[in-house]
Amino acid sequence: MMKKQLVTMNINGENMDLRVAPNDVLVEVLRKEANLTGTKKGCGQGDCGACTVIIDNKAVLSCLTLAMSAAGREITTIEGIADHKTGEMNAIQKSFLNHGAVQCGYCTPGMIMSSYNLLKNKPNPTRQEIRRALSGNLCRCTGYILILEAVQACAAEGGVN
Repeated sequence: MMKKQLVTMNINGENMDLRVAPNDVLVEVLRKEANLTGTKKGCGQGDCGACTVIIDNKAVLSCLTLAMSAAGREITTIEGIADHKTGEMNAIQKSFLNHGAVQCGYCTPGMIMSSYNLLKNKPNPTRQEIRRALSGNLCRCTGYILILEAVQACAAEGGVN
């Protein structure tokens, strides 16, 4: 086991001092050290997208990202997109609920983070652009149609804040 060291990470706008080993992947550090369990560890191989977070305005797979490489960068998890003051969900989170795009919920954080990142960078995406943005996220419950509809509706209603 490699020796852990104290590393300051900016997660959801807050600096956190976390104990990190050089070989720790970000998903494990988020869940075990930062106690942010919304980010799910699915396949652990970058195939399912359940672990998607945003680093410096880019959606990344946290199961393939060494935690040390994220130090000093802006990390946003599913917990970080809601309004910090009121606790109100982000528009994309509401849209997923309102459109029935949530079933078992395991893929949901990754789907939402990929959708959120898309809408932040491209407020009015085409259906094809939405499909491309979500192509790295797997869901076994909804059949994707409701997820696509939720993202389209969120974009049509003004996007994410």
